[in-house]
Order: sequence, then structure tokens, then C-alpha cells
Amino acid sequence: MVQSSRQVQTQSQQQVQTLSPQQILAVKLLELPTVELEERIHAELLDNPALEEGKDLSDTDEDFGDNYNSRDEDGEPNTDTVEDISLGDYRTEDDIPDYKLQENNRSREDKAEDIPFSDNVSFYETLKEQLDMQHLTPEEKQLGEYIIGSLDDDGLLRKSTETLIDELAIYQGVYTTPEQLEHVLSVIQDFDPAGIGARNLQECLLLQIERKENSSLKYIENDIVKKCFDDFTKKNKEKIIQKLNLTEELYNEAVAELTKLNPRPGSSMGEAMGKNLQQIVPDFIVETDDDGTVTLSLNNRNVPELRLSREFTEMLDEHTRNKANQSKESKDAFMFLKQKVDAAQGFINAVKQRQQTLLSTMQAIIDLQRPFFEEGDESLLKPMILKDVAERAKLDISTVSRVSNSKYVQTNYGIYPLKFFFNDGYTTEDGEELSVREIKRILKECVDKENKDKPYTDDELADMLKEQGYPIARRTVAKYRQQLNIPVARLRR
Repeated sequence: MVQSSRQVQTQSQQQVQTLSPQQILAVKLLELPTVELEERIHAELLDNPALEEGKDLSDTDEDFGDNYNSRDEDGEPNTDTVEDISLGDYRTEDDIPDYKLQENNRSREDKAEDIPFSDNVSFYETLKEQLDMQHLTPEEKQLGEYIIGSLDDDGLLRKSTETLIDELAIYQGVYTTPEQLEHVLSVIQDFDPAGIGARNLQECLLLQIERKENSSLKYIENDIVKKCFDDFTKKNKEKIIQKLNLTEELYNEAVAELTKLNPRPGSSMGEAMGKNLQQIVPDFIVETDDDGTVTLSLNNRNVPELRLSREFTEMLDEHTRNKANQSKESKDAFMFLKQKVDAAQGFINAVKQRQQTLLSTMQAIIDLQRPFFEEGDESLLKPMILKDVAERAKLDISTVSRVSNSKYVQTNYGIYPLKFFFNDGYTTEDGEELSVREIKRILKECVDKENKDKPYTDDELADMLKEQGYPIARRTVAKYRQQLNIPVARLRR
């Protein structure tokens, strides 16, 4: 008997976010620190003959200088959205945009104040060199570079696969699968130092054990970390011995080897390769005068001014006027000219958008953390999260995140990463908002001063914080203690 089958068709609705090439370009430029922006601009100048380096001939654009000169706490930054310039006609001088924010930008002749630097190779560059030696497709290499850029200071990957996939789609215009991402991550996890690219401490230790020469002790170390990780971190010796049927001698020998492993491979690599001393060129310069005036400027000393090529725009104008009687060759020439001019105009617009976004973001941070910029006292930093800055700057949270992850600001008190100014808040029963950064500082001071023969429990630490005006629960103390990498009381003896 022959059975017939019907194919059932179903419809499902999916929401897919796609970005235009111009949006992708703007996001990529936004992510770049100042030094990398300079390199990107010079590469574009070499690639596109319709783009030239030189002063803008137009005087029609608005001067944004005073909009970012803050004078009081109520000063609001100018966050007007810049209209996109049409790419259809480039026949007048007014079509050449002025993205150079003249009064608030540093010229190439201006000299910034002391900026620390080092000749050492950076953490990122060292891993990228290893990536370049792998036999990967261009797509896999792009995924690898993004993964390396997502590692934290410890060299661990704290982001989930799903988060990486979403970020790659939104910010890079790259669509990948969990399997592809996992494959590239496994390649990176073979890099030196051992443990790099691990997603948690357990995986970090297992990756290091895996590289050891085969021996019976190696397998015991692997079993302890893989099967008894919680007991190992809590030093529950008896439970591990019983569960793995070990002698005390073998257990002690294995643990002695495990304590030699590095739980922070990226951090040690940074100390050896100069990650923490790599050259830092601040993207912003914030100057505080004696009268309390806080002035913000972009550090664009070596960023060239850009304009459209007069020769290309005139040729495009000539082809446009003779469009009706064009031959095939002339039409091809017209399309080539228009494509290059469009690309040049789009690049100039993206640079302009980047600078305005940076200024809006930094100005919002200054407004929210004004006491710090006036006094330079870290204890004056208020609770502030990405959402606070995004709302004040009238930007998306993802945009603020991109700016904050890779930029530095030079102040009267030193150079700081923008991430330095972000910290969570804790609200008491009375509605008072406290800085988590301040609470953690007090907590660490309490632990540093304790008697190591009788360290404080979390309950005792909670009582001490309450006495100092920080009424937080014991479980919150435990959370902050863990974030500070401070072990429980019995392990601090």
C-alpha cells in the first residue's frame, strides 16, 4: 500500500534588523580610538581619489565650539540631530561639509599635555598576530578579531554566544551561527598563554591542564576541576578525596599543581607584554579652570581635514549637464565618478557624525559627574549607568556603550577610560542613592584592616558598613565581596 504525504507549509513572522552600508560605516568609525581613526582616514584617502585632505572652503556650517563649553550644572549640550546631506548633487562649494569642529578641536600644531606611553606590544596586537598565522577564511578571521576585542582584562570571554551574534549583526553587519562562532573561539583558545578565551574560571583551568604532558597526576587535576569544581574553590578537601577515591597524598600533590595555574591569563600577559602600558592617546581633553568652568574638546591633533575633490565634482557636473547625449563609455564614466563622490561624501558624513556623537556622549558624562571634574575626587563620582548617559545625550544605549568601551579622556587629574565614570547605584530605604564604587571601597578597607586570625564574616561586614552609613544586606555584601575577588572569611585566615 502506497501512502501519500502532504507537505505542510507554515508561516512565521520574524523581525530582522538590517543596517545600511552608511550606518555600518558610521558605527565602525565610532568604535575607533583616535589613533586608529587617523589610520582609517589615511587608508580612505589612498583608496578614493574623490576624497582629499585639505581645509574646507565652506563657511555655511554651524560652529559647535561654544555648545560644549560647560559653565554651570544646568548647562545642556546641543544634541540637535544633523540632517543627512543629499548625495545627488555636488556642484557648489556649499556641498562640501565642514565636519571639523574648529574651535573645540585640537589642530595638528597644538600640543597636548603629558600623555604616558610605552613601546611595548599591546595585548590585542599579540593575539591578533597569532590569529593572522591561522588558516582561516576572511569571515572567520573577522569573527576572531571581534572575539579578541571582546575579551576582558583577564583574557576571559564574559559575553555569551548569543550576545556576540547579536552584536556582530548590529554593529558589524556580519551574520553568523553559534557553530561558526564556537569553531573560531576554539581556535583562539589554542593561543598563548594557555587559558586565553575561556568563558569562565573552570574552563580557563581546564584549558591549561589540557596542555600538560599526559600523566596520572594530570588526569587527577582534570577530574578535580571538572567534577569537583565547587568543592575545589571552597577547599572542601574531604569531599573531593571521597568523591574521587584519592589518597591525601595524591590530593595534596594535585592541588599543589593546580595552584600554579593562572586564573587570569590575560592579566599576566598584559604585565609581560605591556598591555597596561601601551600607548594611550586620549580621545577627549577636558580642562577645568580655576573658576569652575569645564571645557570639552576633541583631541584631533593628527586627524586630517577632509573635502571632496574639486576635480571630481567638476567632472561629475560636466557629465550631468551632458547626460542626454552620453555614449556608453560616458555613462560608465559618470557612474564611476558618482560612485566615488558618493563614497567620499558618505565617509565625510560618517566622520562628522562620529565627532558629534563623541561630543554629545562626553558632555553628558561631564554633566552627570560634574563634581569629579571640578575637584578630581573619586569619591564624588555618582551612580551612573549607560542608560543615564544615553537619555541625557539623546542617543541609543548601544551607541553610548560603543563610545565608552574604547575611549579615553585627559583631565586635569590624569587620563581615564570612559568606563571609569560608570558605576551602579544602591538606594536605601529612605530613598538615598549611594555609589556602589564607594561602598566597595569601604568594604575593601574593612577587609584590609581585619585581623587575619579572625577575619570578618559577611554579617559582620554588613554591620560595619551600616555603622558607616551604608545599610546594605548581607547577601549584597557577599556579591560585592565576590566582585572584588575577596574570598569568604574562612579562606582569608
